[in-house]
Amino acid sequence: MQDSSTVVPFRAPPGRAQGGKCRPRPGAARDMPRERLIDVGPAALSDTELISIFLCSGLPGHDVFDVARSLLERFGSLRAMLDATPADFRGLRGIGPAKTAVLLAVIEMARRALAERARERPLVDSTAAVQDYVRLLIGARPHEVFVCLYLDARHRLIDTEETSRGSLTRLAVYPREIVRRALEANAASLIVAHNHPSGAVKPSASDRQLTQVLRDALALIDVRLVDHLVVGRNDIFSFAHAGWL
Repeated sequence: MQDSSTVVPFRAPPGRAQGGKCRPRPGAARDMPRERLIDVGPAALSDTELISIFLCSGLPGHDVFDVARSLLERFGSLRAMLDATPADFRGLRGIGPAKTAVLLAVIEMARRALAERARERPLVDSTAAVQDYVRLLIGARPHEVFVCLYLDARHRLIDTEETSRGSLTRLAVYPREIVRRALEANAASLIVAHNHPSGAVKPSASDRQLTQVLRDALALIDVRLVDHLVVGRNDIFSFAHAGWL
């Protein structure tokens, strides 16, 4: 399926390579990110080059790297792109249905890979894995979101659930519903997290109060609240590391 926008492949003259595969035009090294990725590894590529591999083609007068750069400028970072929805790509120049599908597939693969990693090892023993996971889930959201990570007796992930969604500055969380869900999931412990769209991760007074109420409510059913994470675009605050749990 081809994008609705008129596309120009990597190489010149215009046209696709035999078999419909994307081929970079010969010349500068920047025009061969796929080859460099294979030869020297993905770490050698810039964010723009990585995105260009998935986009495959650009627009008349704008090569694929221009389109990739415009995507980065639109979202601000790769992390923000990982929280994108189909509507976020709609109307972007050079990003038609086919490219949108590819980008969304990559995003979902990243989420599932992190979730698999979280299920394979005890989360309380892997702080980095937890933080990577919740940052990818909610770090770039434009509104506040509260999520619960339900853990089994070995502290492996049972399920992740978005329990509340609020506005830019306000979020309603109901501990009773979280306790009910913990019982249904047969969880032994929980990690909860919410984001601050402003980017500042210092917990508010209401954040601290909610944490205490939730901790005490879960204790009544013998479920431990392991941590409460406040997530920004670049930073994370841990109640456990601060000694507030």
